[in-house]
Amino acid sequence: MKIGLFTDTYYPEVNGVATSCLNLSRELMRRGHEVHVFAPKCKGWEDVEQENVHFIASAPLPVLTDRNMALPSPVTSWEATKLDFDVVHTNTEFVMGHFGRNVARSNHCPIVHTYHTIWEDYTYYITRGLADEAARRITRKYSQWWCNRFDRVITPTDKTRDLLLRYGVHTTIDVIPSGMDIGRFAPARHTDEDIARVRAECGVLPGERVLLNIGRIAKEKNIEQVVRVFARLHPLCPDVRLVIVGEGPQREMLGKLAQEMGVQDHVSLPGPKPWEQIDRYYAMGDVFVSASQTETQGLTYVEAMASGLCVCAVNDECLRGVIEDGVSGILTGSDDDALLEGLVRAFSQEGADIARRAPQHAEPFSIEHFAASVEACYEKAIEHAALEPYEDGTREE
Repeated sequence: MKIGLFTDTYYPEVNGVATSCLNLSRELMRRGHEVHVFAPKCKGWEDVEQENVHFIASAPLPVLTDRNMALPSPVTSWEATKLDFDVVHTNTEFVMGHFGRNVARSNHCPIVHTYHTIWEDYTYYITRGLADEAARRITRKYSQWWCNRFDRVITPTDKTRDLLLRYGVHTTIDVIPSGMDIGRFAPARHTDEDIARVRAECGVLPGERVLLNIGRIAKEKNIEQVVRVFARLHPLCPDVRLVIVGEGPQREMLGKLAQEMGVQDHVSLPGPKPWEQIDRYYAMGDVFVSASQTETQGLTYVEAMASGLCVCAVNDECLRGVIEDGVSGILTGSDDDALLEGLVRAFSQEGADIARRAPQHAEPFSIEHFAASVEACYEKAIEHAALEPYEDGTREE
């Protein structure tokens, strides 16, 4: 098949959507398909050597200052259209999603969409708390309208599928967890010397254990709670250092919060790290922590498990089938006391035992299984489009 992937974020950016699209494009090409990725230019785009990646002119977003918005031109549209795709796969509900739909319409080909992000949890970036419920209602209505315009929709978890059904989406939905290269994160890949270098780079002192968080540093990730609870954990586990790897609008604020809580000497914020080296940073950890409740899947949980870490996370519907409390990780309630109790468990013998078992629990989330499932989804979309063709090649309401 000739496949067009359209996304608002792609490697070298480090986030769940970018990683999912990168893994999918690479594995589909390995399976013999011709894949073209269209994404906005971002920092470091010139260094990407992957075949058939088309970076489009972009400008900074006014609300997410660390992200760029694509600015497709008529020339770009013509170049994409002439590729004559068999199927188009959009991974965003915004600029590049609309661009992908226009290309699919011109090619008269079926179109699939992955709903990666629960956008009603992000409306505060625009509303700043004013009329936020109205913004949430608009977001839900837009998501319904958008998803009902496709041949098939993919969600990474049952949580997101159930949400779209409540929105009123009637398009067929396939639940396909995003896959990853499990072997890349195997603990045995990293020598003690490699880990020691990364630990020193991140300010970890000899003998310290590492409580790790990797990802976008933003309000929806609720890392503020992690810092707050860490201040209570530190007297109980004085050899533990909190390391927060990533970039985002709350990075500076978290540094100030650590200072206010009196744990600034035990918290490291080393900034963003190259995605192709991110396995090295997981390898330095002992426990991976997340208090986020806005994930659609949370690939970082699986990456941490594959790296041999004990994952301690606030329980959320997206973790169903991913983490079983006391077996493949530790799940906690959403309040500070519950998270503290979970972290104490994670740094006990129970957590060490979970960490040893963790890589085997990550195996079902392989990139091979992910790509095969998406490939089957494409084939069903092509079959559906052939049975029920529309005049303009799209699925309008």
